Amino acid sequence: MEPGRAGWLLLFLLLPALGAAAPGEFDPYRVLGVGRSSSQADIKKAYKRLAREWHPDKNKDPGAEDKFIQISKAYEILSNEEKRANFDRYGDARESQGFAQQQHHQFHRFHDGFYFDESFFHFPFNSERRDTSDEKYLLHFSHYINEIVPDSFKKPYLIKITSDWCFSCIHIEPVWKEVAQELEALGAGIGVVHAGYERRLAHHLGAHSTPTLLGLINGKTTFFHNAVVRENLRQFVENLLPGNLVEKITDKNYISFLSDWKKDNKPHVLLFDHMPVVPLLYKLTAFAYRDYLSFGYVYVGLRGTEELSSQYNINVYTPTMMIFKEHIDRPADVVQAREMKKQLIDDFLSQNKFLMVARLTSQRLFQELCPVKKSHRQRKHCVVLLTGEGEKFAEAYEAFLTFAVANTKDTVKFVHIYSDRQPEFADALLMDEEKYRGRSAVVILERRNNAGKIAYKALEEAWQGSKEDNFILLDLLDQLRTDPSLLSSETVVADLNDELAPMFLVRWFYSTLDYISDCWDSLFHSNWREMMPLLSLLFSALFILFGTVIVQAFSDSSDARDSPPSGKEETATKTEKNDASFSKESNSRIPKKGFVEVTELTDINYASNLVRLRPGHMNVVLILSNSTKTPLLQKFALEVYTFTGSSSLHFSFLSLDKHREWLEYLLEFAQDAAPIPNQYDKHFLERDYTGYVLALNGHKKYFCLFKPHRSGDEGGTLGSCEDYDALQHVEARGKPSCSPGSRSIKNKLHKLSFWMERLLEGSLQRFYIPSWPTLD
Repeated sequence: MEPGRAGWLLLFLLLPALGAAAPGEFDPYRVLGVGRSSSQADIKKAYKRLAREWHPDKNKDPGAEDKFIQISKAYEILSNEEKRANFDRYGDARESQGFAQQQHHQFHRFHDGFYFDESFFHFPFNSERRDTSDEKYLLHFSHYINEIVPDSFKKPYLIKITSDWCFSCIHIEPVWKEVAQELEALGAGIGVVHAGYERRLAHHLGAHSTPTLLGLINGKTTFFHNAVVRENLRQFVENLLPGNLVEKITDKNYISFLSDWKKDNKPHVLLFDHMPVVPLLYKLTAFAYRDYLSFGYVYVGLRGTEELSSQYNINVYTPTMMIFKEHIDRPADVVQAREMKKQLIDDFLSQNKFLMVARLTSQRLFQELCPVKKSHRQRKHCVVLLTGEGEKFAEAYEAFLTFAVANTKDTVKFVHIYSDRQPEFADALLMDEEKYRGRSAVVILERRNNAGKIAYKALEEAWQGSKEDNFILLDLLDQLRTDPSLLSSETVVADLNDELAPMFLVRWFYSTLDYISDCWDSLFHSNWREMMPLLSLLFSALFILFGTVIVQAFSDSSDARDSPPSGKEETATKTEKNDASFSKESNSRIPKKGFVEVTELTDINYASNLVRLRPGHMNVVLILSNSTKTPLLQKFALEVYTFTGSSSLHFSFLSLDKHREWLEYLLEFAQDAAPIPNQYDKHFLERDYTGYVLALNGHKKYFCLFKPHRSGDEGGTLGSCEDYDALQHVEARGKPSCSPGSRSIKNKLHKLSFWMERLLEGSLQRFYIPSWPTLD
């Protein structure tokens, strides 16, 4: 028998065996629970529901993993129109397509650069080798184009192109799994493309071999060319981000940074942390919210940030995030946490995306702040101040801002607009009336549709910010709650101009830089076949200019002179020395570990450390005075040190000299345990509350009370002076005092550790309050 006929005969005998290896009774419609006429939207909805139910990480059923694989396989078939048509026609998505069609298809793949299609060879061990952890990251062409690319303008993606018959893919799998989990937790996107089943997407991404790793950001792909190790992949994703996302803030520039809210019309965020470099989590967050917020980073271990940390009472041992809006002397909101998580940061920033009185600088901002009403119960009204720029209008704006801060409601948004920058908008509302010319005006409006139709009512007189103006506006807003027909006028406004959009020359310059960068990257890393037209043009230009360049070079060679030696090497040496000394000095200021974190409870962090404490968390607060601060803190740290391992306990201290009224208000609800003296008593202001400890549950609004231990009680330790150097709680300027006064003060907290044990057991008496008082 001829060799050619023997090969064909072998192929005929092999095909039925391959077909028998795959399960013939697999029905993707039955697995997903959909009908054969179901749309792609129904299929996708069913897949998401079942995937959440049977995901191995959430479902502990022994067969959950196999069920999840079947669901993913069924969705892979039905979401691809070609595979779905093959299944409907032949009962299988790949194998039962007729010998002639398979023969042509397979030899075409074999001829095209020996690129095997794994879907043809479906051996049993092949599917077992595939890692199921990649299933949730699998990308399809339509999903990539319609969802992943638009989402890349909010976060960067790390994408892996893999295949079944790829032994290098197996080699990098452990590193890939570790990095994928880490980056996904920080906010980056992860994607996996299987070249055997999604060859169209693989070619679209420019992947000509497997494995291939690439990054996607702002719709642009960048290939990874280094060794596949954790540090390189993490640095690769970080390098995808723009370099100007986060500004380094010190004592010298923090005022100018926070004052830029007038120019960029955004709240400004400051993160205080003891890491010398900006954390990747913070950079990814800055990229996601770059259209709404400006971000700065303060390295609290750096010399030159002491004034900034003192100004806002920063605890150098706990990462702190602050948001500043129109007032830079104090933050609008604060959050502190031992470990900043993505969900915590997202919740915090999403509530503070806009200024108190944001300026309408674009149509997008107008639509977000003043959305179209969807129903009568979801009415959204905007109070718009139409004003001008300069000191002439400053008083009217400040009065409007004060009114907005005092009247914050979910259904009303306060905004302002510069009439000279948005003349069409101003003319449509004010009708170019003479009484508003050169003056400020206030308009209450409600958007009726996306075509620009609005209902509105303008204050009859120009806005001057007087008390009378405030009363009139407040009365109109009260009437609007019960009578929506108050907005009697209607008009259609054109889209707002984008005031902050870059000029044409700037956009052209950045587009040119992107094109040059793409060409440079393609020249060294892309497929040479795709670069042939550009290379041909480049070499043609060089060939034409070759003679002229050579002649010019020889004619100018005689005039060349040696340039005097520069001082670059000397400068570089000095710079290295300065950097070395600076690094050494900075490292000496890095906060030490093994301490008890005790934060002072002030009006700045009062909301985040008490009022908005998460359920199950408690803040243990020590009451002290300036004269008893050092010994009480030392004893307090020794007593509670063994309880600091619990993440639900927070430790603070409160100054009795500043907040006596707040403390006595709380103690009024615990009269049986700590009676408050009558206010007419001559010793009313002399009562000593130092050494009291309160365990405050911010969520359930109750507290537990520890009264100081009296020196005459049994078990006193008057003769001891505790050594606190091992705990390193406070960097004392001098040595701890061992005077009798110091001993008696420390003895107030004797048996506090036993009280803490009862607190954790839940056996202490609880004193409930109606609401937390303000801490002035």
